[in-house]
Amino acid sequence: MENSQVKQQEDIVFRSKLPDIYIPKNLSLHSYIFQNISDYSSKPCLINGATGRVYTYAEVEITSRRVASGLNKLGVKQGEVIMLLLHNSPEFVLSFLGASYRGAIATAANPLFTSAEIAKQAKASNTKLIITQAAYADKVKELASDHDIKIVCIDSAPDGCLHFSELSEADEKDLPEVDIVPEDVVALPYSSGTTGLPKGVMLTHKGLVTSVAQQVDGENPNLYFHSEDVILCVLPMFHIYALNSIMLCGLRVGAAILIMPKFDINLLLQLIEKHKVTVAPIVPPIVLAIAKSPETDKYDLSSIRMLKSGAAPLGKELEDTVRAKFPTAILGQGYGMTEAGPVLAMCLAFAKEPFDIKAGACGTVVRNAEMKIVDPETGDSLPRNQPGEICIRGDQIMKGYLNDPEATANTIDKQGWLHTGDIGYIDDDDELFIVDRLKELIKYKGYQVAPAELEAMLLAHPDILDAAVVAMKDEGAGEVPVAFVVRSDKSNITEDEIKQYIYKQVVFYKRISRVFFVEAIPKAPSGKILRKNLREKLAAGFQN
Repeated sequence: MENSQVKQQEDIVFRSKLPDIYIPKNLSLHSYIFQNISDYSSKPCLINGATGRVYTYAEVEITSRRVASGLNKLGVKQGEVIMLLLHNSPEFVLSFLGASYRGAIATAANPLFTSAEIAKQAKASNTKLIITQAAYADKVKELASDHDIKIVCIDSAPDGCLHFSELSEADEKDLPEVDIVPEDVVALPYSSGTTGLPKGVMLTHKGLVTSVAQQVDGENPNLYFHSEDVILCVLPMFHIYALNSIMLCGLRVGAAILIMPKFDINLLLQLIEKHKVTVAPIVPPIVLAIAKSPETDKYDLSSIRMLKSGAAPLGKELEDTVRAKFPTAILGQGYGMTEAGPVLAMCLAFAKEPFDIKAGACGTVVRNAEMKIVDPETGDSLPRNQPGEICIRGDQIMKGYLNDPEATANTIDKQGWLHTGDIGYIDDDDELFIVDRLKELIKYKGYQVAPAELEAMLLAHPDILDAAVVAMKDEGAGEVPVAFVVRSDKSNITEDEIKQYIYKQVVFYKRISRVFFVEAIPKAPSGKILRKNLREKLAAGFQN
C-alpha cells in the first residue's frame, strides 16, 4: 500500500490550460442538456437538411418526453436497452433523449450493418426495441421475432412494425416518475477498445454530463460552441463523436444543429451556404473531399468560423490545403476514444490570428480531468516531450464494458486511469501529439475495424488454416484492413474468393482490401499475433 502511494505521488500529471469548472454531475443527462432551455425555447434546434423542416428547442424537449412516454407504453422499463438503427435524422435525437427521460439506455448501430452484425449487438446488449427505417426492417425481422423485440420505423410501418408516431404522439403526462442516479448508464456505444471484439461501453448520465461540460460549459469564449452557432452534423450520430461532440454539445449551448443523413459534397456545400453554418465538425476523408473538390470555390463558405477534425489523424499537407480554402476559419483537431467518454483533448481557439494552432497537435487535455504519459514497459509516468501511452482519469470516462469485468480491468487500472493504447507526448505548451498506437484497431475513415472480428470469420473457413488482419495505409480511407492467410493443406483458395467470403458478412468498411498468402503467421510464445512484423512486411512492399 505504501509503495503504491509513493508511486502515485511521483506521477507526472498534466491538466488543462483552462481552470476547472463547476459541473452539475447530480443532474440526469436530459435535465442538464435542457437546463437553460428558457433562454432559447423558440430558437431553431434541429434543421432537417433533407426536408428543410426546423424543430424548435421547445418542440424537441416536449417530443422527447412524449417518446419516453411511448417507450414506457410499449413496455420498455428503466435500465432496459433500445437500439437506434438509423442514419442521421431528427428522430435519432428524439429517440436518444426519449430513452434518457425514460431511464432507459440507447445503443446505436450502423443501419448498413449486415443482419448478423446487428444481431450480435442486439443480443449482447439485450435490446428490447429497435427504432429504424422501413428500408432496414427486413434485416431485423427474424431477430425481432426470435427475441421478442419490437420494431419501430420512422418513415412507414411495414407488416410487423410500429410507426414512430406511436412514440412521438404519446401523452407525456403518462410517463411515470423516474428516479435516475448519476451512475445509471444512458448510452451504450460499441467499441473494440485497444484489442479484441466490439464491446458495449457503459457511459453514464454523470459521465456524459461531465464530458459535454468539459467541452462547452463556462464563460470562456475559446471553447467549442456557443448559442449563436449553426453546427453541421454530417458525421454519423451512431458514432460517439457526433453523438457527444455535435448533438449533445450543440443542444447544451442552444445552437442550431443542421442534420445531413449522409455525406454528399455538393449538397454539403449548398447547405453550408444556405444555413450559414459556423462550425463544421468533420473527419479527414471529408476534409479531403472539400479540399479536392472544384465545387468548393462556387459557394460562399465564409460563415464557417471553425473546422474541427477528429476520429483519425489529419496530415499536415491536408491541413495546409484546407487552410488555403478557408482563410478566416480556425482549423483544430481533437482526440477521443469511446471509452474515455469520448473527448480527451481539444484545440482551444486561443489564436489571435487564424491558425495560430500547432500543426498536428490534438489540443490540450479537457478540463476537470488528469492526463499522464506512461512508459509501456515500466508503467512509469514520463515528463514532457517523451512519448508513451496516453492515460486519462476523470468522471467522464466509461463505467466499464458491459458484462466484461476482465476487459474493464485491462483498460481502467486500480487508480482509475484509463489506458488508451495510443502513444503520444505533451510538449512545453501543454499540447498533445499522437505518434503511434499500441492498439490493434484499424481506422477506416474514422470507423473502427476490429482485426479479431475478421480473423474469427477467416478461421471459420475450411480452406484457411491461420490468418491475421492488420491495417494498411490508404490515402482516401486512412487505413484499410488487409489479411495475411495460411492456406489449409491442398487448398487453392484465391484472394478473390476470400474477399467475397468476408464481403457477404460485413459492412463496407470492414471488407478486406488485400489478401497476402504466407507460410505462417508470426506469433509470440504466448500465441499473440506479432502484428508489428506484418506491418513491417507491408511497409517493405511485400507482395504475393
